[in-house]
Amino acid sequence: MRTTIRDLQKMKDKDTRIPMITAYDYTSAAIAESAGVPIILVGDSLGMVVLGHDSTIPVTMDDMISHIQMVVRGTGKAHIVGDLPFMSYQVSTDDALRNAGRLLKEGGCQSVKMEGGLAIAESVQCVVQSGIPVMGHLGLTPQSVNQLGGYHVQGRTEEKAVAMLNDALALEEAGAYAVVLELVPGNVSATITERLRIPTIGIGAGIHCSGQVQVFHDLLGLFPDFSPKHSRRYAELGLAATEAISGYVIDVKAREFPSETESF
Repeated sequence: MRTTIRDLQKMKDKDTRIPMITAYDYTSAAIAESAGVPIILVGDSLGMVVLGHDSTIPVTMDDMISHIQMVVRGTGKAHIVGDLPFMSYQVSTDDALRNAGRLLKEGGCQSVKMEGGLAIAESVQCVVQSGIPVMGHLGLTPQSVNQLGGYHVQGRTEEKAVAMLNDALALEEAGAYAVVLELVPGNVSATITERLRIPTIGIGAGIHCSGQVQVFHDLLGLFPDFSPKHSRRYAELGLAATEAISGYVIDVKAREFPSETESF
């Protein structure tokens, strides 16, 4: 049986930290689950990490559904969260409900994630009341990168910190089961975590959140030239993979691969 939102709430209540990973395909999801990750996010960051775009903006519903399906097929125990992409829920509550339903029905995930606070609270409530669990997302919201003027820490001033707290409380009131806090000062995320009953999941938001989320590729060093401040590399697989394939290229050119024992 998969991890449920009730399981995640129990972890919060027991002060057990929640490890979450963002993964985008069958293989990475299977690896994450085998390592004991209880919740996997299929993020619209796949637009940059997998599809090669410079932001999440171009990602479509079909992109999300396809990658959610891959992750679902690679897992059996982890709770799978699917991102609702840009403009799939901002126009109307009808859009939000329709597209959230698509991610569950066609993709197979168990919940959806929506960026924003008070402005989307009505849509969150509508989706939740339909029986679809919603994870919120505050702080740096990548779908709003053009409005925010880039990828910067959010909530640095008292006014903005108070607004973020109010957004978090509005999401909880609307029925969200958790809130991601991205690039938020540690003292702000600590206050929000203390005030909310539901879990907070931090990414670049300090040590006080109920859990942490990191991108599969960042943890494993798959992009040697990119290392976010908020991420810790647990391996250097990008360099290892390049060295391995370079060895293959050398062996093929030198006619050392395949050998007689590798032939039929």
